[in-house]
Amino acid sequence: MSIDVEDWFQVENLKSVVARESWDARELRVERNMDRMLELMALHDVRCTCFVLGWIAEKCPALVRRIADAGHEIASHGYGHELVYALTPEQFRDDLLRGKHLLEDVTGARIRGYRAPNFSITDWAIDILLEAGLEYDSSAFPTVAHDRYGKLAGITAGHPLVPLRDGFTEVCVSCLNLGKRGLPWAGGGYFRLFPYELFRRGVAHILDSGQPYVFYIHPWEIDGMQPRMSGGGLKRSHQFRHYVNVGRRCEARWDRLLGDFQWTTVAGLLDRSIVTGRGVGQHAVASPVVRQHAGSHHSRPG
Repeated sequence: MSIDVEDWFQVENLKSVVARESWDARELRVERNMDRMLELMALHDVRCTCFVLGWIAEKCPALVRRIADAGHEIASHGYGHELVYALTPEQFRDDLLRGKHLLEDVTGARIRGYRAPNFSITDWAIDILLEAGLEYDSSAFPTVAHDRYGKLAGITAGHPLVPLRDGFTEVCVSCLNLGKRGLPWAGGGYFRLFPYELFRRGVAHILDSGQPYVFYIHPWEIDGMQPRMSGGGLKRSHQFRHYVNVGRRCEARWDRLLGDFQWTTVAGLLDRSIVTGRGVGQHAVASPVVRQHAGSHHSRPG
């Protein structure tokens, strides 16, 4: 289970109508939404990885401490929510280190992982992540063509854990396999759009194939009261992507997902893979990130 901790006005879909210079004047809603998510995860005894934006850690350090104190993994989402492939290597290094140092200062713990905003990872960024002392990236989305997602050489659907360097692993976001690429099945607009039962069956299918399952969500997705932006060049497709089924409907679906499966952190998956000696770069992976509760039709041992 993973949460990309950012606020409603920082998303790429709204970039045409929300200037970066206006962020400081916008209503912060991430704390109330994240606190609700922490409450739901506590009810289901779930631990997740929170990829926290450095900008959020700077504005809301107490929130980051609450997340860590609840037993969740804190990982990096960079500082300013910039698309990685739109930056120079020097700009990316500065953004990465600024966000990472903020998180480590707030939590007092070492940051092990990173996720690129909008999954915009690119090959040259991997060595910079490794130089920064990180152990994994979870940005690769081996899906069919997308207008924003980045690409990594050698990443294909069906291989969710891929060693990219000695001591550094790519943890792919989940897809339903369609040859070398896949159908996105990991969260976001796809999770909000498809009927829940269909989505749940897709998760079970991935697990039944022996692969781990990696899900993501954002705090603003459970917030039906967030400001509604329109006009100013905002494309209808971007408006649809951002607002489709946000609010209580998404919260109810996520609540069901938390209860229908058992979850761990991304670091937990990697640690279990290392202990078992299975899973990295192979179809036969370590115990899944998520498995259904005992008594369910697709239950399996951990």
